[in-house]
Amino acid sequence: MAIHSTAVVDRHAELDGSVEVGPYVVIGPKVKIGARTRVGPHAVIEGDTTIGQGNVIFQFASVGAIPQDLKYAGEATRLEIGDGNQIREFATVHIGTAGGGGVTRVANRCLLMANSHVAHDVQLGDGCILANSVALAGHVVVEDHVIFGGLAAVHQFTRIGRLVFVSGGAMVTQDVPPYLTVQGDRAEVVGINAVGLTRARFDEHAQARVKAAYKIVFRSKMGLREAVAHVKAEYGGNPEIDHFVAFLEGTQRGIAR
Repeated sequence: MAIHSTAVVDRHAELDGSVEVGPYVVIGPKVKIGARTRVGPHAVIEGDTTIGQGNVIFQFASVGAIPQDLKYAGEATRLEIGDGNQIREFATVHIGTAGGGGVTRVANRCLLMANSHVAHDVQLGDGCILANSVALAGHVVVEDHVIFGGLAAVHQFTRIGRLVFVSGGAMVTQDVPPYLTVQGDRAEVVGINAVGLTRARFDEHAQARVKAAYKIVFRSKMGLREAVAHVKAEYGGNPEIDHFVAFLEGTQRGIAR
């Protein structure tokens, strides 16, 4: 284990023998860090935080601090980070709150760029990218392979569907269904994330179904319930459409239009 002599690692912390810890790092007593993870200079990892394998935490990152929530009263909550993530300079990731399920989760192979913020009780899926200064408020749920442009922000309790692209500077206040692109203040749907679908290896038939479902929900004059029923009847039974429909049916904040 390569721990710099100036690092402060609590004797109760559990670090795999292959973990690298840089100068002036501070690691708290409830922290667990998996194999091949590297922690850069001056990073602080605290709280009940579990970090998986092959992560890189860059200099000055703050991981596992208590929530920026005035309701938080010191209850036992935690942070779980998966494998292969990069947490860049000055990024902040917080533990959960009792009122939000008690756990903040960052899944696998995510990139949190400099100054990005993952608040309490956020659930961040696989392969997500948060560009510089992106802010996810408390209780936000982000499905897999979502990309956020720089300075975008998401209101608390909002959900973002898989393969969504959130344009730079967008202010998201309502749920964004899968496969779409949103932009603006307040964020509005501007089309399908065709590049994301291609990268995710959706074949031409799946992409055509997504486009047809998009037109029914966002370009017809139907109400949401009627549109969802129409999509189900026309294209139900295909996994990408079933996921799209389930997301729409589960919205509580309403959807971006």
